[in-house]
Amino acid sequence: MSKYIKSSDAITNLTSEQYRVTQENGTERPWTGELLENTAPGIYVDVVSGEPLFASADKFDSGCGWPSFSKPIEAINVNELTDDTHGMLRTEVRSTHGDSHLGHVFPDGPIAQGGLRYCINSASLKFIHRDNMADEGYEAYLAQVEG
Repeated sequence: MSKYIKSSDAITNLTSEQYRVTQENGTERPWTGELLENTAPGIYVDVVSGEPLFASADKFDSGCGWPSFSKPIEAINVNELTDDTHGMLRTEVRSTHGDSHLGHVFPDGPIAQGGLRYCINSASLKFIHRDNMADEGYEAYLAQVEG
């Protein structure tokens, strides 16, 4: 069994914005997310379950107003689902174990990194700095973080 779970305690501890985004499929306003301009080395995990989602080495400035990544750190932790809300056809991104709404993926990312742009809400993420990864149980991902 996975050590990453969606628990009632985790849900209770979310801020109202984190709850709205992760549990109610919300979207934070562009340019407002606290992790948008984060350039520190580390990984981004689901704020609910703690499952590893993205590495700082794969983060890029897409100019869209939300943190953008070229790929997940471990594809098994990210589900891609068809989203036809708001009169658009998009691909929603959700965490596998936490079932948190993360954002959407688009085919307009950097070609050299695979061409995808995972456009992710800061409110759905918790950042773990490289210096703290081993202490917090993410040592297996250190090789995927630059520096």
